[in-house]
Amino acid sequence: MDPVLLGEVLSLLMFACVCGLLLLGFPVAFTLGGTALMFFGIGYGLDLVRLSDLGALPNRYFGVMTNYVLVAVPLFVFMGVMLERSRIAEALLETMGMLFGRLRGGLGISVVIVGMLLAASTGIVGATVITMGLLSLPVMVNNGYDKRLATGVIAASGTLGQVIPPSIVLVLLGDIMQGATQQARNTLMAQGVFDVIIPPINVLDLFAGALLPGLLLVGLYIAWVLIKAALDPNSVPPIEMKVDRRELRRRLLRVMAPPAILILAVLGSILAGAAPPTEAAAVGAVGAIMLAGVSIAEAEGRSAKPIYWAGIAIGVIVLARIFLNLNFQRQEVAVTTYLSVALVAVAVGFLVYGLLIALLRTYRTGILTEVMRTSMQISAMVFVILLGASIFSLVFRSLGGEQIVNEVLSSMPGGQFGALLTVMALMFFLGFFLDYIEIIFVVVPIVVPILLTMGIDPIWLGIMMSINLQTSFLTPPFGFALFYLRGVAPPSVSTMDIYRGIIPFVLIQIIGMAIIWNFPALATWLPRALQ
Repeated sequence: MDPVLLGEVLSLLMFACVCGLLLLGFPVAFTLGGTALMFFGIGYGLDLVRLSDLGALPNRYFGVMTNYVLVAVPLFVFMGVMLERSRIAEALLETMGMLFGRLRGGLGISVVIVGMLLAASTGIVGATVITMGLLSLPVMVNNGYDKRLATGVIAASGTLGQVIPPSIVLVLLGDIMQGATQQARNTLMAQGVFDVIIPPINVLDLFAGALLPGLLLVGLYIAWVLIKAALDPNSVPPIEMKVDRRELRRRLLRVMAPPAILILAVLGSILAGAAPPTEAAAVGAVGAIMLAGVSIAEAEGRSAKPIYWAGIAIGVIVLARIFLNLNFQRQEVAVTTYLSVALVAVAVGFLVYGLLIALLRTYRTGILTEVMRTSMQISAMVFVILLGASIFSLVFRSLGGEQIVNEVLSSMPGGQFGALLTVMALMFFLGFFLDYIEIIFVVVPIVVPILLTMGIDPIWLGIMMSINLQTSFLTPPFGFALFYLRGVAPPSVSTMDIYRGIIPFVLIQIIGMAIIWNFPALATWLPRALQ
């Protein structure tokens, strides 16, 4: 057999073997790395590869270790886990239920809005789905809500954290696509093609690009609840509540203000260019600690004023960074610069004092230790998978797998449209069986460089992929949001209720992708406007 053809066959067998082993439940990182090394050994025995082909691995690993953007991953994980432990979701759900519960379909709308707020503040799908399932699902079912609609809206809203920034998916996807754009440029230069321009991309671009599509999905979810209320009023009955409007307004302000300020501080600093995603993630982690400190203080009946002042100090520091001149590296320093620096110094003092109080309270209650342990476990899992995926992608290319993928996509009828549709369909299909991290690290590095050489906008492509990856949480049999919800659902809700309830929302995801496909400015306008 021709050595080139034999190598391509081995690369496809390696991909199939990895998918099969993952379905059997083997650890992801060791499956990727171990399978790749096994097939590399076979290829070496058949004289298809050389040992020097693995020489690029140390550089890849060192690149991961020194990648400043990836520092945002453990920080965002810490932020999400800490907010989940601070019971912010419970307060939001109760308040939104009081606000919308008397409307037909109001509880469903409340769940979607809370899912959006939690997505922009925590981004932890499992915690969001479990919390909303525990708090909202029994109330919705006991008040006559259709079980399928109730489970569907909770599972779908809980996955918004994969699209709405700040999202770990967008951080990982942005980092991989940044390397893919450079690889695509090198490929075009080697082929002597200079008329295809591939614009640069980073995590900030994906954060900005995902904002409007994420809000579009929120609007589509709410629209579906309203359609159900119009077509089948009995499936979404109103809930009679005796609520003092004045007390509701005070509660709404008290519950909504802290997460809103945190979201504004994190996303605002990123989109305004005041801080890169990594530094904004650090702001989010500090803000999450303070919110947890406030929650503990309220539960114990203590004063939380120092922590509130620390929160105001964060806002002052962020605004000063955006609007004031803090630069001393010039010949003449204005008086206003000294005053601005003095203001920031005072704000830092308030911040440190309030943060120390919040840290002591979270440590005393055991929350800080638990959050740090969980954050370390999740972050370690992500990075070990990343290292295993590096071996897989390197061996896949060494065996010639990238060439056969390139040939298949290039020969698709419809050109660019056909190639992209094939990749999206493949990712959608793999989402039935694989986790989003596995798809990001295995599929994306292989197909993205090829798609970019066809002239596809990288920001638009990244947003389309992120929404597609979000759908993987909802598709049975291995949709993680379905497992999370099944674990906390009352006995009256069956597994088939959950599976049937998610069908309309999977279709909504597809409709959302179709809208963004036909109106790419939804994903590209804001990043271009911020440049």
